[in-house]
Amino acid sequence: MAWAAPAALQARQRRRLQALLASAAAHSRIYAGRLRGVDPAKAKLADIEPVTKAHLMRHFGDWVTDPRLSLAALRRFTADPARVGQTCLDRYIVWSSSGSSGEPALFVQDAHALAVYDALEALRRAPLRPPWQWLAAGGAGERFAFVGATDGHFASNVTLERLRRLVPGFAAALRGFSFLLPQAELAAQLERFEPTVLATYPTCALMLAEQARAGRLHIAPREIWTGGETLTPAMRQRVEASFGCRIGNNYGASEFLAIATDCRHGRLHVNEDWVILEPVDRHLAPVRDGQAGHTTLLTNLANQVQPLIRYDLGDRIALHREPCPCGAPTAWLEVDGRSDDLLTLRDAQQHAVRLSPLALTTVLEDGAGVFTFQLEQTGDAALLLRLADGVNAGRAALARARVALHRYLRDQGLANAAVEIVHGVPLAPGAGGKMRRIIGLQRNPASTAGTAKRAPPR
Repeated sequence: MAWAAPAALQARQRRRLQALLASAAAHSRIYAGRLRGVDPAKAKLADIEPVTKAHLMRHFGDWVTDPRLSLAALRRFTADPARVGQTCLDRYIVWSSSGSSGEPALFVQDAHALAVYDALEALRRAPLRPPWQWLAAGGAGERFAFVGATDGHFASNVTLERLRRLVPGFAAALRGFSFLLPQAELAAQLERFEPTVLATYPTCALMLAEQARAGRLHIAPREIWTGGETLTPAMRQRVEASFGCRIGNNYGASEFLAIATDCRHGRLHVNEDWVILEPVDRHLAPVRDGQAGHTTLLTNLANQVQPLIRYDLGDRIALHREPCPCGAPTAWLEVDGRSDDLLTLRDAQQHAVRLSPLALTTVLEDGAGVFTFQLEQTGDAALLLRLADGVNAGRAALARARVALHRYLRDQGLANAAVEIVHGVPLAPGAGGKMRRIIGLQRNPASTAGTAKRAPPR
C-alpha cells in the first residue's frame, strides 16, 4: 500500500477539511447556515451539526454547489439505463444508492472526486496483482467480470461502464453479469467469458463458490475483489479454497467509494487523508477506540460539488488505533452493518439453491418499489415478507412485491417456494438497532454477512 508518514497524512486531512468547509460555506446553502460564523482554519468537526440523507435529499437544491444540478433532471437522467456511465451536464458522473434506510439518494461526482477514488483503488489495494499493472496495459490478457446489479445507475455498475468508455480495449475486457440471472445461466455466461478477475459482494462470492464446489461452475479467476458487505474469515476461507486464489476486500459506500482497503492481515485500513469517520453513540457523542458506535458520521474530503460533512452513514463501525503488523499508519476498522443472510432454499427435487441477500433486496427495491421490509426464510421453501406501514405498503405494493418475488424465485428454479406477505407490522431491529432485511432460516459463520453499504455498492 502507498502511505505517507502519519504527520503528513494528518496535515493533508486538515488542509482538505479546511478547503471543504470553505467551499461548502460559500456555495451550499444548507452548509452556509450550518457553518455560519465558523472559521474553516480553526473549525472542529465536533462543533458542526450532523446531517442525514433524508434532510439533504429534501433540500437537494440547497445542498449541491452547482445550481444547474436539479433533482428532477437527475432523476430523469438516472431513470434511463442507456445513460449509465455517461456524464451529466458534460462534467458529472451520477449514481444512485440503494434504499437500505428507506430513502434512495443520488450522488454526484466531479472529475476530482473520481480521480481520488480511482487512485485509492489502484494504489491501496491488498498486495494481489495491483490493478494499475493491467490498467496500464489496457487490460491486455485480462478479463474482468463484475457480478452484481447491472441494470441501474448504481455505483459499481456506473464505475464499470465509465471505465469501458475511458480505457481503449476495455469494452471487451470488462463485463457486468447480473446476479438476478438464473444461476445456471449466470454460470454459463461466466464460463464463456473466463474471467481472470472476479469482482462481487461476499455473499455472491460465497454463492458462486458453492456452485463451483458442486461442479456447476468452472472458472479459474486469478484474484477476487469483494466489497459492499462484511467478509467474514469463514467466508474468505471458503471462497479462496473453492477458487484457489486470494481475495482483496474493501469497504465503501455510495457516499465515498474507497473508504477502507484490507491489508495482507485482513484489516480494513481507512483512507484517512481523504475521508473522516466518526463512530458515535445514539446521542451522536463519540465512542472510544475499539467500541462499535450506534452509527457513523462520514466527511468526504474529495467531493465539493455535493458536500458531505458529518453525514449519518448508518453503519456501525469500530475504529482501532493500535499498530497493525502491515505497517500502515492509519486506523483500521471493523464493520457491523445490517446483518443480512445468504439464504438456502430447497427446490422441488430438494436441491439446495442459494440466494444472495443483495439480489433479493434488488428485486424488492427495483422490481417492486418497496424499501422498508424484512424478508425471512421460514422453511426449506418458504418465505415471509413483512412490509411496514407507509406509502410503500398499500395493496399495489403488496401485489408488486408478490409478482417480483415469484418471478425471481421461478427464474432460480424455485417455483415451488411459498411466499407469505404481511403489512402493517413492526419490523424487528437487529444488533445495535440496525434492521436486518434478509433473515435466514438458521445462521452459521459461513453464511452470514453484515452488509455495510453497496459500494462498491450495487
